[in-house]
Amino acid sequence: GDQEAGEMGLAAVPGRQAAFRQGLAAAVQYAKAVGCPRIHLMAGRVPMGADRAAVAGEMEITFIENLRYAADLLAQEDMIGLVEPINNRITDPRYFLNTPHQAAAILEKVGRPNLKLQLDLFHCQIMDGNLSRNLETYFPLIGHIQIAQVPGRHEPDSPGELNFPYIFELLESLGYTGYVGCEYAPKGDTLEGLGWLRSYWESRGLQHGGTSKAAK
Repeated sequence: GDQEAGEMGLAAVPGRQAAFRQGLAAAVQYAKAVGCPRIHLMAGRVPMGADRAAVAGEMEITFIENLRYAADLLAQEDMIGLVEPINNRITDPRYFLNTPHQAAAILEKVGRPNLKLQLDLFHCQIMDGNLSRNLETYFPLIGHIQIAQVPGRHEPDSPGELNFPYIFELLESLGYTGYVGCEYAPKGDTLEGLGWLRSYWESRGLQHGGTSKAAK
């Protein structure tokens, strides 16, 4: 969409289907060029001046139609589409897709195996908390994980509400083999901010790069 015009994705925005398809086609070309098999299909915002409850039904219908179109197109490229709930309490009050429950219900209605849940634990904590149970409940749908400390949205070892070593171990116990994206704003220098990861590897008996010392 047009970010300068206040758009943040188009997949659930009525009347913007043609622009969504054009953007998706471009995204597929970028993804193929960089070898990335997953594309985040952003739902978009409730239109300015509209009541969320009044437009929710039409936006969901639009979202489902666009997701089916996207899934069929992505299947031809052996790619996966992702939908991400973004909290509307702090980050984006007008964003349409806000909770894992809402996303799971929509994915069930869409009914395409190559559409998955992009679960950002920052947004999930703000909207619902209960992260352990949510990870267990929605694990079969998860195609990507993102992390940031709450409430500052900084490094995982910065002061905040979430215990990331516990969460990482839970993901391992559930059998998660995908990526964990660092969707946070570093407090300072990016490389310095990655010190949390080196410390985590060391606490697990791993060397730089996540390789086992025993294997060496």
